[in-house]
Amino acid sequence: MRFFHLSDLHLGKRVCECSMLEDQKYILDQILSLLDTHPVDGVLLAGDLYDKPVPPAEAVRLLDWFLTELSARKLPVFAIAGNHDSADRVAFGSHLLASSQVYVSPVFAGAPEPITLTDAYGPVDLYLLPFLKPAMVRHAYPDEPPEAAQTYNDALGCVLRHCKPDPARRSVLVAHQFVAGATACESEEPSVGGLDCVDAALFEGFDYVALGHLHSPQKVGRETVRYCGTPLKYSFSEARQQKSVTLVELGPKGTVDITALPLTPLHDLR
Repeated sequence: MRFFHLSDLHLGKRVCECSMLEDQKYILDQILSLLDTHPVDGVLLAGDLYDKPVPPAEAVRLLDWFLTELSARKLPVFAIAGNHDSADRVAFGSHLLASSQVYVSPVFAGAPEPITLTDAYGPVDLYLLPFLKPAMVRHAYPDEPPEAAQTYNDALGCVLRHCKPDPARRSVLVAHQFVAGATACESEEPSVGGLDCVDAALFEGFDYVALGHLHSPQKVGRETVRYCGTPLKYSFSEARQQKSVTLVELGPKGTVDITALPLTPLHDLR
């Protein structure tokens, strides 16, 4: 089973007071062209769909156009809210969108239920976990002891204890967190002292973890826990990066192949 892993579109973003909407439309068009030449079974959107919780109308229309194009290709889409998104706004119409195979993470209220696709090797369970803060987890699990969600790492661990994938089946987690050991860029918003860091070991039960939040494409801990990075450069620290789409192919249980498909921007940053 093959997926495109995307994240951090940041639709509506401005860089040095310049609107990026034209460049974002151009790169989304290019991603659609890559989909036409590299057939996949689904698209993973790992958060920060927008740059702000209340995005400009033009950014909303651009995401609407992109999702409509994906739906027209009969591709299931698995999207979550990131820290830049309003979870309530991203989740709006989620039940209606699901009828078109556009699956959007709801506002967090507990461990996600898997969405299952099937190929020649059997089922693949996909879990959509939006950006988490400890307070969200304490609210969702009031019967857990206070120390179960004191830190971001505790909170994620608490949720994943309630969300254990079947070890006999292939599983994919789409999440949006800062995993310890990963490399950040200037365009991100680091926390003081790394308070929002989580441990990659928490993801041990998943065959592939599609991460969003950090803007550089990279693995964390193991090859199959990955940030795909932004499709565009949003800071001068990214000037020498090759932006790409991550193509993930799940074969039989335990077999995952990963390929970076390069993207060419309308305007480069230098």
